[in-house]
Amino acid sequence: MYQLFYYPRNASWAPHLVLEHLQLEKELLLVNRKTQQQKSATYLELNPTGRIPTLVDGEQVIFESAAICLHLCEKHPEGQLIPAPKTPQRATFYQWLFYLTTTVQPELMLYFYPEKYQLSLENSKTMSQAAEQRVGDMFALIDKQLATNTYLAGEQLTLCDYYLFMLAHWASGFNTAPKDYAHLGRFMRVMAQQKVVKRVCEIEQTDLSFY
Repeated sequence: MYQLFYYPRNASWAPHLVLEHLQLEKELLLVNRKTQQQKSATYLELNPTGRIPTLVDGEQVIFESAAICLHLCEKHPEGQLIPAPKTPQRATFYQWLFYLTTTVQPELMLYFYPEKYQLSLENSKTMSQAAEQRVGDMFALIDKQLATNTYLAGEQLTLCDYYLFMLAHWASGFNTAPKDYAHLGRFMRVMAQQKVVKRVCEIEQTDLSFY
């Protein structure tokens, strides 16, 4: 049985979706961010970054959301969440997964936590506004990709789509929300109707009526 240390709609959301998609036996262990439980000595022994999520797979402990997702997808290829090796789709998959994790997600962190990236709090508002504009440009690029593809890496649902759904939902409060883009909005509505997404959102008490 896998153990996933999570908090609702946190970066643990994508691994939770992958676990549900793969129909794997799992134990969900809530880490209370409101009390900073992720910074406790007990949790830090498990995950020295003090962040959520953490996956326990037998004797192995893995942190970082994308790493957890890739580990699960590669260990359970029957779930078909990664395109076949040595195909153009595989390269496209890696391209978008890394774009989401190394470009979009860090900018979202700047948007939500600008005070953590500067010594003075005076510029927090403008930093957040600038991050929103940059992420908006990124969503526009993703929207263009989805104009000719059902899913981010093509016509097959992959890990990229669960990861994109997580990040795009985080940005629901933007002046131009992801659902407001023609193709990204269509994608978000399609994903919100997925049985896997509905089940995980029910568990994490996440309202999907927004879509």
